[in-house]
Parts: sequence; structure tokens; C-alpha cells
Amino acid sequence: MIFQPEYETLERHALEALQLERLQALVERLRDANEISTEALAGVAAPRSLGDLAGLPFSTKAEMRDAYPLGLLAVPPENLARLHASSGTTGNPTIGAYTKEDLRVFGEVMARSLAGGGIAPGDMFQVAWGYGLFTGGLGAHGGCETLGACAIPASSGNTARQLQLLTDLPVVGIGCTPSYGLVLAERLRAERRRPKALRYAICGAESWTREMRDELEELFGVVATNIYGLTEIIGPGVAQECLSKQGLHVQEDHFLAEIVDPETGTALADGERGELVLTTLTREAMPVLRYRTRDLTSMVRERCACGRTTARIDWFTGRVDDMLVIRGINVFPSAVEEVLLRFSELSPNYRIFVDRPPHGLDQMLVEVEHHPGAALDPDQLAQAVTTRLRETLMISLQTRVVSPGTIERIEAGKARRVIDRRTL
Repeated sequence: MIFQPEYETLERHALEALQLERLQALVERLRDANEISTEALAGVAAPRSLGDLAGLPFSTKAEMRDAYPLGLLAVPPENLARLHASSGTTGNPTIGAYTKEDLRVFGEVMARSLAGGGIAPGDMFQVAWGYGLFTGGLGAHGGCETLGACAIPASSGNTARQLQLLTDLPVVGIGCTPSYGLVLAERLRAERRRPKALRYAICGAESWTREMRDELEELFGVVATNIYGLTEIIGPGVAQECLSKQGLHVQEDHFLAEIVDPETGTALADGERGELVLTTLTREAMPVLRYRTRDLTSMVRERCACGRTTARIDWFTGRVDDMLVIRGINVFPSAVEEVLLRFSELSPNYRIFVDRPPHGLDQMLVEVEHHPGAALDPDQLAQAVTTRLRETLMISLQTRVVSPGTIERIEAGKARRVIDRRTL
């Protein structure tokens, strides 16, 4: 289902004309929006084409933290209808401010996303993302109401209640982090229970791989799709994978996407992998120009098999700042996950430990659970996994295969896959 075909299937020339019109209006509004944007755009020429985007300044997470709490506000505070915020675990939280119109747009892009993931008006959708300052729960809730679906505000955690809802009610879809989806699927299987009507899972808010998606679909018995968003832009709904599974559709009438070289900031061609940069074309309260997400992906603009004409971004290979440098070699956790999930004996539950002993080289240990009844014993399996990881990552490391249930399950928040103890 396509919720708004008048925008989601717009021909490329018409879509780009709309983007340029909105970009020009955004730049002019930002010139007088607040001290920070006025200073950033001083002496910057107005864009005459989308090709002029490269001449506009970037914005970054650090700048947003420095502007805490409301330094980037572009409307009077009395015009605000809601505030969200990031966790702020590494500094000041990032504030997300919304006017009534922003919330309408938020509901609209989330409705498109839910529809892209298989949810139809009248369906029950269990929202298992957290409510509160995190954008996920309320964002999905607003999307359900805009789409005409029935929102079940389960929030995150309380797994027993989540399972009760899934088995007692005709819940068609669920929204959650992929790691929590695995927790729910494992519990259902362990208790030999089945959901009453569940067919779709829309997962996001943490990084995952296609290999983990395959595992989740098999365990949960659903079609799982990937959703993307961030507080700095609007929340979830910036991009959503459709059921064709050929990339995540960017809601381009609201968000202008670019791919740039993460080192130089130079624009990259379609198909080349680099850092995703986003501009909010319609946001009122806190518009953002060329925000460097630090997420690594690539982009294509061909019409999708689903009929949507919007640009699609590929699954993320990681974040620029998630990359581990171990003895001079760049290692992305997603590359580790891809290797682990090629082994049918292993579960998607794993952790990566990095240590730096005194007067020694960095050491990396991958800990992963095996499935019950795995054919190889843990030592043999660990040796096979270590060999494959070393061949793929080109570094020396160790693997420890542990019993099912050893690694802590996270019911609320994001799974912690990497424990880098070099900084402790």
C-alpha cells in the first residue's frame, strides 16, 4: 500500500522542482531564524539549483549539543507543541522541538512508513518502542492515527505483557528494535506460543544487518522491514523499506538526502558508499541544513518495483564513529555480525570486547551464543568462527561460543554490542 501516491510516486523532475522550491525557502528563513544559522549563512549565496547544495554549510551533532537547549529554535517558544530529546549519554541531549504543523508532518511520514511495511488502515499495530522523550513510541503512535490503524501503546519492556497482547489480540504488525524483536521471538518459541495474527515487524532505532533480519523473520514468522530516523531530523519515518526490500525509501518531499565522502565532505555519485547528509525541507520549529548523520550508506534513485519514485538508501554498514580501529585496521561491528549469522549454529546474540593490555597490542574477543543442539561442540565452533572472522576482517582475534541465554537480553533501549574497554 502507498499512503500518499501524489508524493511517493511523483516523477523525478517534479519532485526535484518541489525540493528546490522548499530548499530556497528554507535557506531564506534560516538567514533570520536564530543567531547560529544567521552566522552560518552569512555571505552564502541562495541556491539556484539542487547542484548548489554543496555550497551550503554542514551542520553537526556537536553544534546541536553546543546550542542546547533551544539555540536552534526558528519559531517563538510559545509556538511549540512538543519536545523530544536524545539520551545525552555523551554530552548534552539533542532537543527535538515540534510545532503543530511539524507533528502533522511527523504523523504523515510515519503513516507512509507503516504502510510501506505492510500495515493497512484498520490493522492493529503494537508499538513496542519506548514512549517519552525518545521519538519512537509517540512517533509510531501518531503514524497509526494518521494512517487509520489501531495503535497499541505497549511501549518497550514488560515482555510478558507484550506476549499476552500478541497472542490474545489480532495484532497484525509490531514496531520495535530488532534486538527486542528477537527477545520476543525467543520467548514465544520457548513457551511454545504463537501470535494470533502477526505478519509484519517494522524494526529500527539500532543498527542491524540483513542476516539478522533473516534470523528474526524465521524465528518470529513475519516479514521484517527496516525503518530509519533520528531526533535531529524528525524521528523515525525519515526513510522506510517497502515490502520489495530493495532499500529504504527517503520521504524526499520533506527530507533532502545526499551522500558525501566522510573525510572530505565531497558529494558522491549514486551507488557510491559514504556518509548520509540530510536537510529538513518543511520542518518549522528546528529546521536543519545539511546535517551530517555519520551513518554510512549509498543511494539510488531508480523507480522501485513497489511503484515509489523516491530515492532509496541502502542498509547501513555502520557509523563513522562506531568504527573500531584495532591495530590500525578498521572494523565495523556490522561486518562481524554478517559473518556470525552465516553460521546456522549461532544465534544473533553476540558481544564484541576490545581491550588494551599494558605494554601490549589491542585485543578483540567476540562472544556469541550457539543455538540449542548445535552440531559442533563450542570449541570446534569457536575455532571455525575465528578462522572466518580473521579471513574477513584481516585481523587477529579470539572467539568464545557460549550457551543459549548467557548474553543479557535488553528489553528497553538499544542492545549494547560493543564493549570497548580501552577507554575505561
